[in-house]
Amino acid sequence: MNITMLYSKLHRATVTEANLDYVGSITIDQNLLDASNMRVGQKIDIVNINNGERFSTYIISGEAGKREICLNGAAARKVQVGDKIIIIAYASMSEEEADLFQPKIVILNDDNTIAQEFKGLK
Repeated sequence: MNITMLYSKLHRATVTEANLDYVGSITIDQNLLDASNMRVGQKIDIVNINNGERFSTYIISGEAGKREICLNGAAARKVQVGDKIIIIAYASMSEEEADLFQPKIVILNDDNTIAQEFKGLK
């Protein structure tokens, strides 16, 4: 049996842009993708701390070092620039894998620089 587990998380990312006229997804700075082990095209959930919205989309890569977190397409209606969001990735794994797996957690500063990184749930 496989179960869905937390794979990684970008915690308290600040939305830098909301682009309604783009064809869906979220653009995330490539450095943040690398730090969190997230992948282009990966399905993720987004939780908006400011308004309580929770929705799913997929990732596209943004320019490394730009610190961009941009919601595109319909998802742009669920955020405002400056909102704090949590970006959550999951993975399906066996119970044995889940017993050993440590999710990657990346906590961000207000400017989307990395404040803290660790593995596992504290």
